[in-house]
Amino acid sequence: MSRKTILIALTTGILGLLCGWGLGFNMAPTNGLPIRVVADYLHAVLQADRTFYTQHVVERMEAMLIVNATEKWREDRTLPLPAQFFKESSRGLQVRGKPFRYRLISIWPINQENEPESEKDRHALEQVVNFGEVAEREIELEGRKYHQTIFPDRAVSRACVNCHNAHEGSPKRDFKLNDIMGGLEILIPLE
Repeated sequence: MSRKTILIALTTGILGLLCGWGLGFNMAPTNGLPIRVVADYLHAVLQADRTFYTQHVVERMEAMLIVNATEKWREDRTLPLPAQFFKESSRGLQVRGKPFRYRLISIWPINQENEPESEKDRHALEQVVNFGEVAEREIELEGRKYHQTIFPDRAVSRACVNCHNAHEGSPKRDFKLNDIMGGLEILIPLE
């Protein structure tokens, strides 16, 4: 190797180190997980719990003719429907200081509390239902900023399909197993 080649290589290496150091110095350090990753983790846990309850509690108890899941579970002393189980779990979390919020929402809700809260929410939910993709955005609610993520909510069992198709208040009665019935909305505070 010639002296000129060594000098060029050494100069290039030093300039590369200086550029790398400068870029690294100017980049803000990252702390914690990205908010979408947090939403994905929460969704995985919520969906696993609800699916387990539906398939291994509700369906098993009904198949064994022990007890049914009904809409009036408190009065009838039966099991809560999977959607009610989910809602009650969310309410329990709210009492503990609102670290995050979650709920089921639908374009075809049996319970009107599960309607989208705004036209923007409705539009995002329609995208989720039509394309099966997750919708996310920043919203403001009660003076606080949240990261809203809406995941597709699929009919994971016959119990979901049968209940929605047979319910007298259901605006849609042709669901099939694995259809997207609405969305699972997760709100994570941005503060």
